Amino acid sequence: MTVDHGQRTVWAGLARPFATGVTVTLGGLAAIGLGIAFSNLSTVLISITFALFAALGLDPVVRNLERRGITRGWAITTIFTGLLVVLIGVLLLVLPTLIGQITHFVTDIPRLITGFLHSSTYAWMERTFGADVGSLISEIEAYLIHPHRVATIGRGVLHAGNTVFATASGLVIVLVLSLYFLASLSAIKTGFIRLLPARSRAGAAALTEQITGSVGGYLGGMVVLAFCNSIVAFVLHVSLRLPFPMLMAVVAFCITLIPLVGSVLYWGLATVIALFTGPVAALVFAIVYLVYMQIEAYVLTPRVMSRVISVPGALVVIGAIVGGTLLGLLGALIAIPVTASLLLIAKQVFIPQQDAKV
Repeated sequence: MTVDHGQRTVWAGLARPFATGVTVTLGGLAAIGLGIAFSNLSTVLISITFALFAALGLDPVVRNLERRGITRGWAITTIFTGLLVVLIGVLLLVLPTLIGQITHFVTDIPRLITGFLHSSTYAWMERTFGADVGSLISEIEAYLIHPHRVATIGRGVLHAGNTVFATASGLVIVLVLSLYFLASLSAIKTGFIRLLPARSRAGAAALTEQITGSVGGYLGGMVVLAFCNSIVAFVLHVSLRLPFPMLMAVVAFCITLIPLVGSVLYWGLATVIALFTGPVAALVFAIVYLVYMQIEAYVLTPRVMSRVISVPGALVVIGAIVGGTLLGLLGALIAIPVTASLLLIAKQVFIPQQDAKV
């Protein structure tokens, strides 16, 4: 009877159960260790991915400046100086407004409670529920003035401050990594291609240029569309005299970077906020912004994204859902370029290999 190699391996493993058990255990422990390491490094890996995509998005701008006679080093310096100026301006715009609104809300709490106690709503609740309403108000007041609760609120504020500081630190790390990636992008591509066999390097180089070009074009297009959304939001808020036009323009830019649902999310959020000003202003804002969303979908997006690889709508939705589930906002942002890159690889590598088989 003939025994193949796989059967001989199984019999050898059964003949040495201790060695086999140790090998399997070590393999399992190594897999668990890699999983724990990946989990602990998830924040770092996300920052690296974000920085790499940011570098690919800025690379077309750098190349455009190079075609105008500016060296790559000075082009990168100019772009990042502009980014730092914009980032500092946004922080100076958002933080004072946010701190002012929180301070106004906290200092306004006693007036709000006093107004509520003298309102017809409180009188109706007191007539309906009796002394239970007064006891509830007393419990809320005791909760707010209790030292333990004050300490809890203080810890919450400190945690929020730490979160803001961590976010700012993450942005600085992403900017620094993007600077290094952008400066050495050509070397990174060359090093990646040299890992492949010599016979495949020409095709891999062309494919890499197409992928990086499509990713950069897509990310640049998303930034342009988000900027258009922010301009429209600012004009509408100023025209309708809605509160915080500059802040809402920044919010529009950040939210509309999310593909597929970003514009819809901002439309709903801004409309709800506009309701506090008045129903007429909210209705006008909702209608005008909805009209702009149609213009963006059928006019601006085809023009801005004309050089980006087209992706079927079903794959766009699936990619966005999968990316958002795995990596959150970052996954939603990179879902479409990653899907487009996979499609390009399938069209130029996998399908020709399959066609060559008879």
